[in-house]
Amino acid sequence: MSNSHAPFVSIHPYFRVHPGKLEEFRALLPRFVERTQTEEKNLSYDFTIAGDTIYCREGYIDAAALLAHLENVDELLKKALTLADLARLEVHGPESELAKLKAPLASLDVTWFAYVCGVSH
Repeated sequence: MSNSHAPFVSIHPYFRVHPGKLEEFRALLPRFVERTQTEEKNLSYDFTIAGDTIYCREGYIDAAALLAHLENVDELLKKALTLADLARLEVHGPESELAKLKAPLASLDVTWFAYVCGVSH
């Protein structure tokens, strides 16, 4: 197993939308995408939906880029959390990058996934 890789980190929020608020929440999604497109250190960002759950798949070059993103979308995220609950939140990445995120994200119920091995192109 190789541990040589870029310090790629990803965050995976699952939003459970409140009854009757799905269309209002969905209307925010293009605004999140528009705001995120300005971030040079974002690797990927997309939304998927299953019933009343909206999932955001996000990748950043490192922990600092992830934190910059959260600051960039803070206003939109606060609005989204009036329409939905954060049902689950995962953060994936190498231990060294996860360590940089634990204090800033301490107020959230995060499940931390440490990198073991993989393929990078």
